[in-house]
Amino acid sequence: MTPLVVAAVGLAAVTHAAWNALAHRIADKLVGFTLIAGGGALIGVVAMPLVPVPAAGAWPYLLGSAVLHVLYYLLLMRSFRLGDFGQAYPIARGTAPLVVTVLAAVLAHEVPGGWAMAGVVVSCLGLSGVALWGLRGRRPDPAAIGAALATGLAIAAYTVVDGLGVRAAGPAAGAAAGYTAYLMALGGLGVPLYALSRLRGGAVAALRPHAALGLLGAGLSVTAYGLVLWAQTRAPMAPVAALRESSIIVGAAIGAVLFKERFGLPRVVGAVLVVLGLGLMLRAG
Repeated sequence: MTPLVVAAVGLAAVTHAAWNALAHRIADKLVGFTLIAGGGALIGVVAMPLVPVPAAGAWPYLLGSAVLHVLYYLLLMRSFRLGDFGQAYPIARGTAPLVVTVLAAVLAHEVPGGWAMAGVVVSCLGLSGVALWGLRGRRPDPAAIGAALATGLAIAAYTVVDGLGVRAAGPAAGAAAGYTAYLMALGGLGVPLYALSRLRGGAVAALRPHAALGLLGAGLSVTAYGLVLWAQTRAPMAPVAALRESSIIVGAAIGAVLFKERFGLPRVVGAVLVVLGLGLMLRAG
């Protein structure tokens, strides 16, 4: 976890929280995610001639990840429909790092050392505190929490698949950019096709009022994940995943400012734990 990797993943965390907030702000979640996923696919197609074609060994991962990303979009849509942004987003993102740590150890033989593992655990405790604060004073909604947890498992699955895939994409400069472009083009088609089957003749009328906001979210989404994929070629998956999920802190702040959701002392404590955990991961790097 060099300073350059940390800076890249930190920027990814901010842009990721921003595009999720834009998606949540569009009342019709199907419209919002159609614009973001479809815009990402369009960016990927435009970028294809400018980036290397991923090596043959990366294609099974690309195809598997494309399916996982469609599942992720559908689950995230459901999470945002059922729960508040300040609840659904932290639970979904906070679930992923520990699952990624286990999967990376089993599938990629990336067993974290003592400092790195301590950093992941401390960060996850902080992320959990931020997530659980979203439930304060309210009766938990099992459907909303279940959708958010399922979203987190989908995040962990595509994170590991893409971590392996981007490393198989080739040694050439720009291999991560090539993998990102082809992944966006493939994984971004599912939601728009589903939306067209649902909206039919009313698709253009439904999408037009939110086009600018949705396409901005698409650009942020592609930027965020491209940075993460590049980081996964330079560092182990578990600490990258934990650092990326510091976007929860940004998401909580966005929820407080834009959606008038309380931040509160527990979230401040959670943020401090996240920072301590990141410090431990940096020491390990």
